[in-house]
Amino acid sequence: MPTPRPFITIWVYRCRVPEPLDESALAELLPGTWSVAATTFPMWLSGDRRLPKFDYGLISRSPLVLSDDVSFLTRADERKHILGRDTFSKGRFVWRGKGLLGVVSSRWTVAGMGGDGAVVAIRFAKTIATPAGIDILVRDDAGVEARSVVAGASTDFSLTPEDFASLTWLRVEASS
Repeated sequence: MPTPRPFITIWVYRCRVPEPLDESALAELLPGTWSVAATTFPMWLSGDRRLPKFDYGLISRSPLVLSDDVSFLTRADERKHILGRDTFSKGRFVWRGKGLLGVVSSRWTVAGMGGDGAVVAIRFAKTIATPAGIDILVRDDAGVEARSVVAGASTDFSLTPEDFASLTWLRVEASS
């Protein structure tokens, strides 16, 4: 009778990376108003900027260029705006600010989506002024609970368990 061999079982979590969305798919997906449902980005976690929204408008399809209006409420309940433009190149967007922010840029990608395109995960690269981070956006008119969508299919958003655990879920209000 053979001697049983000791064995070790190793479980490896593999984050399935969804197929990257091409320029055409992103041109259909992104335009509209989105609320930040969850984030790791310090700007949204300080309490000084509440109810952040991203409003993307289509400027051109090829090359894909979007207008970008990031807005938030201050502690005084005043809505402030950060305006810019996003240009898609080499699988990622490059954001460039407008006006005084014209010298500022950042890079971001759509890491994944779910809920029939109502929820997207965005990964931001580290800049000189900000750390790398993740935002979970939910389309304002979607009527879905983003946390449930992401929790049920985190790999569709390219999120590891650590990524999911690092997210802070924010209060979301529909557009008025």
